[in-house]
Amino acid sequence: MTQRPVTLADVVAGHVSLAIDGFDRIYLNGWVPALQTSGQVAGWLGWRGFPIASPAALGRISQGFRAAVRRYADSNDIPWVVFRKGDRKLDVMRPYLDAAERAGYVFAVDPTSAEASCIGGNIATNAGGLCCVKYGVTTDYVLGMQVVLADGTAVRLGGPRLKDVAGLSLTKLFVGSEGTLGVITEVTLRLLPAQNASSVVVASFASVQAAVDAVLGVAARPRPSMLEFMDSVAINAVEDKLRMGLDRDAAAMLLGGSDERGRAGSEDAELIAAVFAENGAKEVFSTDDPDEGEAFVAARRFCIPAVEAKGSLLLEDVGVPLPKLGALVTGIARIAAERDLMISLIAHAGDGNTHPLIVYDPADAAMVERAHVAFGEIMDLAIDLGGTITGEHGVGRLKRPWLGGYLGPEVMELNQRIKRALDPLGILNPGAAI
Repeated sequence: MTQRPVTLADVVAGHVSLAIDGFDRIYLNGWVPALQTSGQVAGWLGWRGFPIASPAALGRISQGFRAAVRRYADSNDIPWVVFRKGDRKLDVMRPYLDAAERAGYVFAVDPTSAEASCIGGNIATNAGGLCCVKYGVTTDYVLGMQVVLADGTAVRLGGPRLKDVAGLSLTKLFVGSEGTLGVITEVTLRLLPAQNASSVVVASFASVQAAVDAVLGVAARPRPSMLEFMDSVAINAVEDKLRMGLDRDAAAMLLGGSDERGRAGSEDAELIAAVFAENGAKEVFSTDDPDEGEAFVAARRFCIPAVEAKGSLLLEDVGVPLPKLGALVTGIARIAAERDLMISLIAHAGDGNTHPLIVYDPADAAMVERAHVAFGEIMDLAIDLGGTITGEHGVGRLKRPWLGGYLGPEVMELNQRIKRALDPLGILNPGAAI
């Protein structure tokens, strides 16, 4: 097919059913993904039969273009809504999670970045959250979906059933595929009945190794609903912003929790507190009060924005088997010292998924180079320890150079064969992941 830019005539003719510009996001037919760049628009329009010569060919879509979309939607009785710039609260996850909670249900994954991430993005990367150590990740709660394939075919996979093994597990194939195999336009999620308010245990440690030992001790005994790690950089960054009395002298802080019913939850919390103390915690604080507990959870949720206030970030997502967590932590500290960089480490410690945050000044070319070198060294370290280059954020473009080495040639080729089968023209999120 001859490539050409999409024109206003295409929209008026009804051939294009989504448009976007730098200020407005227009959704038709209830489509979920939040498209924010001309490159993403190009990907969407591609499967409609209009390959784009380049993302820049779209330029800035005019008011007239958007008005044409409105007329087309209205004349064909297609529901649509415009989200204006700055109204991210309308499409991020938090309002949906809150609505579910008011109805007596929860999305058990509990994404840490629910105030900033959308449902489509969490599904695209198979994201995790604070409670994955007990409840699993996003794919465990996706029952079904509608997917539009590269040739424009819309298929329904799965549905509102808890057990369904007919055919291959295609729903799970698309979860975590980062938009490279199809466009997920509708999803059926599994919600659980609301859990009890968690008993929360917070402890500060004089050394990172002591905190890591405590993580391994907790993992070997109770089954916490949450087990999170913050290093000294994250602790102080959060305290700078929230002023909640965190221990600025601590090398690390752990946040554990149990949402078991009745006495079982309190017993779990007591056991977690005992393990923290056995492993040299400087201070241990336990609470069954929901507001007190949520205050500490909020501190963990705020880590990335707080550290980001110190400079630009290269955000990593490496994970390792739990017995290797200590080696990963000390290795990252060594890399930070060798490259003369601030690298903060926060983690979903209970499942070994860590987020090293490399802080750098984009105006300092030498520092930028060191930051990218450190990024690669952390990826290599995780692989050497039997870990993964991404536990929940996906490969995207930044981690792509390491994917082949991590997977190996045979598995990489298998991934690419699946990609070619579903997207032979390579129009779905080109350049990302596989």
